[in-house]
Parts: sequence; C-alpha cells; structure tokens
Amino acid sequence: MDKIPVIAVVGPTASGKTGLAIELAKKVDGEIISFDSMQIYKGMHIASAAPDKSEMQGIPHHLVEFLTPNTNFSVADFVKLAKEKAIDIHQRGKKVIIAGGTGLYIDSFLNNITFSEEEINPELREKLTLEYNTIGGQAMLKKLAEFDPVSAAKLHPNNNKRIIRAFEIYLSTGVTMAQQIENSTKEESPYAPFIIGITFENREALYERINKRVDIMLQKGLLKEAQAMFNSSCGSTAVQAIGHKEFFPYFRGELPLETAVENLKRETRRYAKRQLTWFRKNQNVNWIFADRQDNVAKAATQILERNGYFG
Repeated sequence: MDKIPVIAVVGPTASGKTGLAIELAKKVDGEIISFDSMQIYKGMHIASAAPDKSEMQGIPHHLVEFLTPNTNFSVADFVKLAKEKAIDIHQRGKKVIIAGGTGLYIDSFLNNITFSEEEINPELREKLTLEYNTIGGQAMLKKLAEFDPVSAAKLHPNNNKRIIRAFEIYLSTGVTMAQQIENSTKEESPYAPFIIGITFENREALYERINKRVDIMLQKGLLKEAQAMFNSSCGSTAVQAIGHKEFFPYFRGELPLETAVENLKRETRRYAKRQLTWFRKNQNVNWIFADRQDNVAKAATQILERNGYFG
C-alpha cells in the first residue's frame, strides 16, 4: 500500500510553526493536525498559543481544544486519533500537514509506535504522584535510573506525567518504558514524512520572540485564563502547563506578579531549549534558520521543490 505523504513542521515554541504550516497548507491544499500536548485542552487557548479562527485563514485544524483539562489522555490516545485524522484527510484528497513542538507525540506518530494497553492502577498512580510531589522530579529520576536508565536520561525532572508513567509501566509489567518503546516499532510506518524544522542561528533572537509573545499573551488575558484554571478542580495537566502554573504562586500571595511573569518567560525559554535538543537528534529534519530568512514559507517551499515534493 502506498504510504501517506506527511509534511511535518517542527521546532521550538514561538518559532512560527503555526504560521508556516498554514502557508504550506494553502500552497499544497492541505489540512493541519496540531501536535501540541496542551492545545488539545479547552481553557488553555492563550497559554498554549492555539490559533483562533482568523489565524487559521480557513485551513482546517484538527485535534485542537477538544478535551477538558481533567481528561486522562495518553500519548497512545493521541497517536490513535491522529492516525484516524491523517487517513481521513488523505482519503479526501488533501495533503496531511502536522505541526507542533511535542516531540514525543510527533515521533510516536511518524514511527508508528504501538502502545500496550496496561490498565491504570489508581492506587499506584496516587502513591507515585504523592512521592513525586514529596521528593521532587530529580530524586524520582535518580530512582528511575536504577531500573530504567535510558528513560531516566531522556526525561526532564518537571515532566511528572512521564516520570510517573515510567514507574507505573515497570511496576505493573516488569518491563521498562524504554524496552516497551523499543518493542513497539515492529510495524512499518504507513507515512512518508518530510520534516521541516524552524530554528534560529542567534538563540537570543528566539528568546526575544518568546519574551515578546508572553507580553502579548498577558495583553490577551492570560492572567484571567490562568486564574480560572487555578480556581478549577483540574488535575496534573493544568499543573504542568507552562503559562498557567507560573502564576499559581502569585494567586496564593507568595510572589509578586512581576516575578511570576519573569518566571514564565524563563521557563518558556528553557522549554524551547529542550525542544531544540529533542528535534536535533533527528537527522531527517530539514532546518530553516528563521533569522536568516526574509520569508520562511518561501524557504520551506523551495526545500520541498528541491526534494521533488511537487513532482
């Protein structure tokens, strides 16, 4: 069976992925599947930088703002839905474009990783969550490294969801998360991806974009959105969402607003650095230096043309 062509637009936050994906979709008659682990949730529109109707410019966007924040939704759930969307888009004669900065979701989708269906043990998850909140991510990673050093080396201390999941998998099955991922790539991928990455030669240029975007988000009402999330009964998803959690100490009266804003800018810059580290491991990414280009969309189109994408 012929593989489904997929254009993937990847890169760090605030690099311009959404705008590039929209321009490419107009060029190739495509539809976009968002690969952002936070844009899937309602109530995070500003913090997740989800595009609004005017920004979409009439291009259909899939898997955006369709879940409540307290919904349990795994990588496996996302990959399954994304596959259904990709097949539907392709069968309707449109081009599939995926865009986002959540590397785990993108790699799992493009590499056709299959996930085993272990049932969640609520008691075990509650115990592990309590332990994480008590000793912190760094200490949890140290414990994880004792039986799954590969996963421990890849995970960030703040990624409580994946750290806890790594413990769950091993304690429930005796198989490490790294082994599970290795065993899950046996089926050939049904996709023929062409990956375009946006980066910056001058890292400070990206950081300036991030700082400016945070200021714009505040003007759009980010503080009010974060306050609503703080007042809600949402679970771990809201807690780890960059753009909301940085304001929680302010709402509790522990920090001045100016400090919370600076913390948000710092955490977003750190997140962008982690995203770049992830994507740079992939030798198949065709990188565009946005600060070298007057027109990123034109540069991306030229890369596609040089590689015979338009026949």
